[in-house]
Amino acid sequence: MAEMHGDADGQPVAADDVIAEQAAELATQVSEAKAPPDRRRLARSLAKLARSGARAAGRGTRVARRGVGAGTSWLAAQVAVMAPRLRVRDRAALQAQFPGLSTEDVADALVEGASRASAAVGAAVGAWAVLPVPPAFPAEIVAETLALVGIEIKLVAELHEIYGLPASGNVVERMTAYVAAWAHRRGVFLVPGGLVLAAGSPLARRLRLRLAARASRSAFSLGPLLTGAVAGAVLNRRETHRLAQEIRSDLRRHPGSAG
Repeated sequence: MAEMHGDADGQPVAADDVIAEQAAELATQVSEAKAPPDRRRLARSLAKLARSGARAAGRGTRVARRGVGAGTSWLAAQVAVMAPRLRVRDRAALQAQFPGLSTEDVADALVEGASRASAAVGAAVGAWAVLPVPPAFPAEIVAETLALVGIEIKLVAELHEIYGLPASGNVVERMTAYVAAWAHRRGVFLVPGGLVLAAGSPLARRLRLRLAARASRSAFSLGPLLTGAVAGAVLNRRETHRLAQEIRSDLRRHPGSAG
């Protein structure tokens, strides 16, 4: 996955592990929260992630200000480093956490938890848009995008687990497969073009396109004509639900599905 690291000008960039660790931890905590996460705590975590992104290799906001398209290689590098750090519960752990529930019921609970998490992140970031002196939006867009992608990749991975169709390989290989599933919005067994995250590969290009769309949606929710927190929450929740429906549709059709 390290081969993928580079900025929009083709220069090598060492992804800051601190950003990846913060994004993975935030995505994990907010996804698994049994009660609505404390808004102030979440906002502080997002602000910390934004500051780390702004400092990374002197790029952060500078990359974002060049435009969403120019910054997607940098974002993709962060996703590549973040994904293996996400805590993914396997089928046994999920069944233990949701005793007595069917596969479909557990999947419903996972989708609801991830959707609430996405909404909470969108609300926390969207609220900044209505402040008298809002933060620098590019840094906050980077933070929101990484947090949301982490939440959704974790969801994709755990849906594969509960349906009994996990990706194979070591941690990096499995999480690369789930990144590919997220980027293509398909089950890992239907992802076209291979699972190589090298610069210029079909998967790397697809990932950048999806990140550009995600970052653009975050920027849109921060627009002055929208309602900030409400818009961010609604847009994020809807998108996470849509992604889950598409992934589950593939998983249910697989002959080896536990559903």
